[in-house]
Amino acid sequence: MKFKVTMAALALLVGAALPAISAEKATKAEATAIVAKAVAYVKSAGPEKAYAEFSVKGGKWTDRDLYVVVYGLDGKVLAHGSNAKLIGKMLIDAQDVDGVYYVKDRVNLAKTKGTFWQDYKFVNPTTKKIQPKQMYCERVGETAVCAGVYV
Repeated sequence: MKFKVTMAALALLVGAALPAISAEKATKAEATAIVAKAVAYVKSAGPEKAYAEFSVKGGKWTDRDLYVVVYGLDGKVLAHGSNAKLIGKMLIDAQDVDGVYYVKDRVNLAKTKGTFWQDYKFVNPTTKKIQPKQMYCERVGETAVCAGVYV
């Protein structure tokens, strides 16, 4: 009987913890929503102001592991909500750990599709580990405004 009570209590604890664990990671719906807001903000406030705000680590354009990035269609980082050191860098030839040219692919998808999801691997800012990532992007003029989720 004691074993059953212990197992039931453990099941309740695990069940209660699951929503908290899942709440630590952004969802695909949240990624598409923040990109839509970011696109609207670029259009209303202008790129210079918007990119500066997107690039504030822990600012209002970041939420847990979710943040906004903007790439020029030449592969140059224009804004990055997780790593400001990347701003201004030409990353067209950047590869993930599997050899995927994720920036080149992103630029090509932006040119051909306009809105898209992209899979690659990147460092999760909350875990500091390389993880699979799904990035949602929308083309705005000669840029791709993006945000992604770690899976």
